[in-house]
Amino acid sequence: MARRPFDNVTEVSRRRRQRERSFRLATIKSDIVENIGLRELSAAWIAARHGVSPSHVRRLFAAEKVTFSAFVLGYRLARANEILCDGASLDRTISSIAFALGFGDLSYFNRTFRRHYGTRPSDVRAAALGEEETP
Repeated sequence: MARRPFDNVTEVSRRRRQRERSFRLATIKSDIVENIGLRELSAAWIAARHGVSPSHVRRLFAAEKVTFSAFVLGYRLARANEILCDGASLDRTISSIAFALGFGDLSYFNRTFRRHYGTRPSDVRAAALGEEETP
């Protein structure tokens, strides 16, 4: 079957839209990383900064099989883990790290950290200090 002249135009247009979505998502992720410590960080807040709707932001993340909230939480937890393990940050309290990363509730931070990493933040800190901590 012969290709119609528009098939190529349609494909080029589809690829262009995909590149634009990828670029927008990368820009949004970068903005999230830069503002990770803000408690008001939300899909609506990010959408307003980028001139799109909150549902568009959520669709961009859904295309990568992750929710906006899961991405933000995952990044916050990963940064918390890095900071807890960092020898240069041993003078910071666990609560100051959690609050600086946008967690508004220390109990929620502890629960989600333990659920994600299978250990308590204090155990990670103790390991970074070279100590054994008992439950």
